[in-house]
Amino acid sequence: MKRSPSNLNLSWTKFTTLAILIVGAIVVLSPLIVVLKTSFTTADNHFTLANYQTAWHRGGFLLAFANSTLVALGVTAFQIFTSALAGYALARLEFRGRQVILLLILATLVIPFQLLVIPVFIILKWAHLINSYWALILPTAANGFGIFLMRQYFSSIPVELEEAAALDGANRFQILTRIMLPLSRPAIVTLFLFTFIGEWNDLFKPLVFTTRPELRTVQLALSEFQEQFTNDWSLLMAAVIIATIPVLILFLIGQKQFIQGISSTGIKS
Repeated sequence: MKRSPSNLNLSWTKFTTLAILIVGAIVVLSPLIVVLKTSFTTADNHFTLANYQTAWHRGGFLLAFANSTLVALGVTAFQIFTSALAGYALARLEFRGRQVILLLILATLVIPFQLLVIPVFIILKWAHLINSYWALILPTAANGFGIFLMRQYFSSIPVELEEAAALDGANRFQILTRIMLPLSRPAIVTLFLFTFIGEWNDLFKPLVFTTRPELRTVQLALSEFQEQFTNDWSLLMAAVIIATIPVLILFLIGQKQFIQGISSTGIKS
């Protein structure tokens, strides 16, 4: 039985698309494979796990992991809280100037944090928060992206659910905590991943707002480690892998909710 030209064209299109994706995956993954391979080899190209043990102890990553986890979780918790409240208000409450406020929030997305570092530093110094965990948490406790993300997802939830809850005697706060937030799990997971990964990879705030060694984060420890072992590529690559593993694991765990959250919040304007 002969295949129709349309079926042949479709098969050829699928094959071409698959080939392009495979080539793209190889191009993207090649540097990662080189990094991984280098981290497991010695100077004479023998396999070893000692690089990771050496990098872990010499880099002081135990304390750095604890600090980065505390800061990332703190910022993430604040951003989820502030984004949920502001996003719900912008999505459901009717008040004068709502669209203007939304536009102003979106405008903050194009302002680099580096432009705000001087006033932020002055405020933190005035409040005696320099060289503390609060100096790493409070400057990014609220974020325009998170507010917009939650607003978009809240807008996609049928308003009839809230009306039914209101008829049962629920107030706004109960509607938000018992109905809207449970239904917004994909958006919350998306915001959690974006925020946690961003804070885990942040070097700027620890570099500017802290000088105490006991407040070193993972990226600051990695930067100092690179300065000490510039010529030892095996140790450097092992340190990079160590700093990347938590983020990779976290993303793999939440990738399904992440994709769902992104696809859902990008539909409704």
